[in-house]
Amino acid sequence: MASPCRTVTERFTLLLSTDVWVGALIRRAEMGGAFAVVARKGDPRAGAVLVKAVNRGDGACRLYAEATGPDGDRIWMQPHASTDEAALDAYVQRSLRIDPDLWVVEIEDRQGRHFLTEPVAGE
Repeated sequence: MASPCRTVTERFTLLLSTDVWVGALIRRAEMGGAFAVVARKGDPRAGAVLVKAVNRGDGACRLYAEATGPDGDRIWMQPHASTDEAALDAYVQRSLRIDPDLWVVEIEDRQGRHFLTEPVAGE
């Protein structure tokens, strides 16, 4: 039998709108000493999110996109292997042409942290 706590958590995750989720991510980053900004606002209720993490220590960038794991939970993956900011920005622009409801969050941190709490593929 499924745990009642997991059921409540699953319902809460499904009901959490994108604008609230993005606000929480930005707050987590700022509380961790990073700078975070919404570079592009998408659909407030159900827009997909791209997170660009910029490491101000070495200049490397990483891009994270939402995906659904095999168990149906949200995971994050790197849709582009490059760490070059210009290449990642070009990927973001192509994605915006395909999905106009897309959110883009940029996080600048001395350690390059992404502040995502959900699992990240490959980490």
